[in-house]
Amino acid sequence: MSSIDTHPQRNTLRLQLGQNLVLKDMPPRTWVDIEPLLEIADFGKGDLLVNQGHSAMEQFFILDGILKRVVSDPKGKEMILRFAAETDMDTSYAAWRLHTPMPYSIVAVTKARVAKLSMQQWVGFLERHTDVKARFEYEVMSLMSEVMAHTITLHLLDAPGRLSRFKRKHPELLARIPKKELASYLNLTPETLSRLKQKKT
Repeated sequence: MSSIDTHPQRNTLRLQLGQNLVLKDMPPRTWVDIEPLLEIADFGKGDLLVNQGHSAMEQFFILDGILKRVVSDPKGKEMILRFAAETDMDTSYAAWRLHTPMPYSIVAVTKARVAKLSMQQWVGFLERHTDVKARFEYEVMSLMSEVMAHTITLHLLDAPGRLSRFKRKHPELLARIPKKELASYLNLTPETLSRLKQKKT
């Protein structure tokens, strides 16, 4: 891990952060406040960023790659709640505010690079910049709504309908997510997913 200021690709990193859905449009003085707090971290496919049930919580801004939010039952069966890629973020904010352990894990689906900071630092930053806080909390609400809609979709739509909805909502991710991961998210077998993708729509 390294800070942005000492990173050899710092100019590219700053451009990527400037496109993030939460951080974009911040004035220069706000960037001056947040940049020293951020650490750049690289993860390999399958690496764990945050562990379900733990109390260590962080805020992530995705620079490259894809992350997934996943919940596991006591028997180890997993359910993928969402995917997130460049310009998006993932967070432990709700658990931090509710003083509860992490209800899900955050895992790298592909090689990934993120800018991250502890939830304590992030909440402190938000308290100093209420305009960013308002935008961030709106995105958290949208994210929670997205997860809820996905869960309902698994019960209400048939297999072709679930795939069609994903194509419509996330066309940019369709070819990037490994087949096994996407099949799991849609509650399909990889074979069923392959068959559906081969059909002309």
